[in-house]
Amino acid sequence: MISAVAEMYGIHPQTLRLYEREGLLKPSRTEGNTRLYTDEDLERLEFILNLARDLGVNIAGIAIILQMRERMEEMNRQMQSFVDYVRTEMLSRMQQGFPQQEAAIVPLRRPVIVPQSRGKSRKNEPSMK
Repeated sequence: MISAVAEMYGIHPQTLRLYEREGLLKPSRTEGNTRLYTDEDLERLEFILNLARDLGVNIAGIAIILQMRERMEEMNRQMQSFVDYVRTEMLSRMQQGFPQQEAAIVPLRRPVIVPQSRGKSRKNEPSMK
């Protein structure tokens, strides 16, 4: 609840209401309209307070930083999804026994020799170098 969170972080409940009004925090609500803060909300609040208290960032700056952070997380998810797709596609083609040129996602003009890494050998896994 708002009073418990305010006390826990040494801030006034109005500060939490301001952060909510500005869209920086979005706590869930009970049927009685009481704010409920999740662990994720508290982590976000800690990040906001760090920006405000320790770095002197104003509310507009905090909003921009949070938006950039969300965009970067989405880009990271998209990149991971793409890497997973490429890995799955390459493993599938290698397991089907295609020659190296045919197994490539992009047709190759000349053979590519992938050096084995030192240490443990990974059979049937493409090198990510």
